[in-house]
Amino acid sequence: MYSKELLKGTLTAIILKLLAENEKMYGYEISLHVKELTGGKIHLKDGSLYPALQKMTADGLLSFKEEYIGKRIRKYYYLTKKGQKEKIAYLEELKDFMITLNKIVFPQIKTA
Repeated sequence: MYSKELLKGTLTAIILKLLAENEKMYGYEISLHVKELTGGKIHLKDGSLYPALQKMTADGLLSFKEEYIGKRIRKYYYLTKKGQKEKIAYLEELKDFMITLNKIVFPQIKTA
């Protein structure tokens, strides 16, 4: 499992990418999906995931729809039009950052 410091700067990009691929997801579903996709190497804890979802909603990147599942209410998050546009910028910035970081930390690994 990676440290929360490493994940901190990538959480927005992870959420935007997953919601773009899956249309709508609830918080726990996002967490499970990330864990599954990474073979358990990334585990999004409630204390970081839900504040990120709230911030992204406040910033206009996400919206949500509440649905009753039995007697419980579940919040399904989805990308807004702004979120769809910002996703491209976030992912490009992250990709460029990773290439740049690689040049410093692992210069022997060549990137395209």
